[in-house]
Amino acid sequence: MSARNLNSSAADGEPTGTVFNVQRASFHDGPGIRTTVFLKGCPLRCPWCHNPEGIAFAPEVLVNAARCLDCGACVDACERPDGPLPAGAAVGSEGCTGCLKCAEACPARAREIAGRRWTVAEVAAEVVRDRMAYEESGGGVTFSGGEPLAQAPFLLACLEVCRRAGLHTAVDTCGLGPREAALAVAERADLLLWDVKTLDPARHLALTGAPLDPILANLAAVARGGVAIWLRVPVIPGLNDDEAGLAAVARLAAATPNVRRVSLLPYHRTAAGKRARLGREDPLAGTVAPPPERMASLAAVFAPLGVPTTIGG
Repeated sequence: MSARNLNSSAADGEPTGTVFNVQRASFHDGPGIRTTVFLKGCPLRCPWCHNPEGIAFAPEVLVNAARCLDCGACVDACERPDGPLPAGAAVGSEGCTGCLKCAEACPARAREIAGRRWTVAEVAAEVVRDRMAYEESGGGVTFSGGEPLAQAPFLLACLEVCRRAGLHTAVDTCGLGPREAALAVAERADLLLWDVKTLDPARHLALTGAPLDPILANLAAVARGGVAIWLRVPVIPGLNDDEAGLAAVARLAAATPNVRRVSLLPYHRTAAGKRARLGREDPLAGTVAPPPERMASLAAVFAPLGVPTTIGG
């Protein structure tokens, strides 16, 4: 199906969604070469989040002070009496009209806006561009975030148009959302990338600000439907990298139907710059990435139960 046909298949009146990034040629969000569409807004507050600009639901301002030329272009373009919003402010707050002219006017791209409204047709036209790469590599389209379930109507419409186009789809989710939304997504997606932060309820609540039980209940419900599932565990030194905790994940994987593999995702520092541009402190400033030998020893925890395990991916 051509981009034109994909566009026409997204009918007028379909929902729009807030997208903060579209990453082409991704190798880390499912099989093959993929385009990852990042939906804005998440109910969790994980301190290690590698997409901090995707947590809030409203568009936000990111400011790279090192790039600023002090040229005043953003001030001249802004209609807000006090000038452009500071880093991390929500677009539309504090007298902001949401025109985004400050970012558009910046010649150095020192000011960026994370998040804008997209139509299903716009997403369709973007993801179809790499169809040949998908077909040659066994790849497709992944919807990530943020938390895609938080924009379920838009996500479902995007999945439907991708399915009609014959594109493989994956959804990267924390699993927290309405049961009916999770089931509807599972019916339309080819693969769920299901994040498991920890299986200790008290620790989960302390780390993410959200309860664990609804997530596990949703996992059990979607697993019964037959969709392929990859469990993905972010490995954060000092927070959830104990062997006992990962052994519990191994037991969950072995007991849950249609879990095809577990991916251990080592903590990395790439989000630190984003937090700085949002004007936020880094809660894990002293944390370093786990060394390869540590990741290998943690992956070995899954071997006794025969759970296929990868590091990364």
